[in-house]
Amino acid sequence: VAEPEDISRRYKTDAIYFRRWFYADYNFTLVTLWSPYLVQTSDVDPNGHSSNNLMNLHLDKADEAWVREIESFDFVIVSAGQWFFRPLIFYENDTLVGCHKCGLKGIKDLSHYYGYKMATRTALRSLINLKGYKGVTFLRTFSPAHFENGDWNKGGSCERTKPYTKEEIKLDGYILRTYMTQVEEFIEAEREAMERGLKLLMMNTTEIMLRRPDGHPNNYVNGHYSSSKGKSVTHYNDCVHWCLPGPIDTWNEVLLYLLKIESQLSFNSKLERFV
Repeated sequence: VAEPEDISRRYKTDAIYFRRWFYADYNFTLVTLWSPYLVQTSDVDPNGHSSNNLMNLHLDKADEAWVREIESFDFVIVSAGQWFFRPLIFYENDTLVGCHKCGLKGIKDLSHYYGYKMATRTALRSLINLKGYKGVTFLRTFSPAHFENGDWNKGGSCERTKPYTKEEIKLDGYILRTYMTQVEEFIEAEREAMERGLKLLMMNTTEIMLRRPDGHPNNYVNGHYSSSKGKSVTHYNDCVHWCLPGPIDTWNEVLLYLLKIESQLSFNSKLERFV
């Protein structure tokens, strides 16, 4: 076990959403770059974050906030998903092309699949074409939510305390389609990465997480109170975030396994040069 030093504030980037921890024992730095849509975004409301959370997404422009940080990284994990279910307006070439649940007249609803597909494509292509980047890229696949008996804002909850069996739940419907949208983009990007001598690997977590409804906090979340400063507050069950130990730890185990394989392959490749 090693204790890291939080060095986030040594950098000019946002120390809340862009975090860095340095492990001196291993000369290793762990970085998290928070960009839930992967591409450039802005609030539709010019006065700030609007009540309906409607956002503009420029699907063909990667978020420079994370792109400019990773050129020297050895490993990058691309991870995105649930935010694309929110109301969004889509732009390409600075031109409005459609939206997802925006509720605005005259704008075609392209669904969240389209936004997810194009944002994933842009993020992976930006990595592949980034000058100087020689790292290994992992794409973590879509992680499903587990609301039962209603949507998140309609009484949905996740009270199960045990995993689903294979007979109880299947990878199908919108979850399968969202997952396949991502996989299709990965396959094409992988081909381009290989042509440029880069490694693009998939960290496939969708089906294993689908079976773990017991990993969410439900209504046991920090700050879950019926009122705040004398005002009535509506709280929703959290069946999206992975806050309980167990399921989320599997991601670390899968990643470590993939890193070990990649390290061994790299070592063998170097040995072959001298044989």
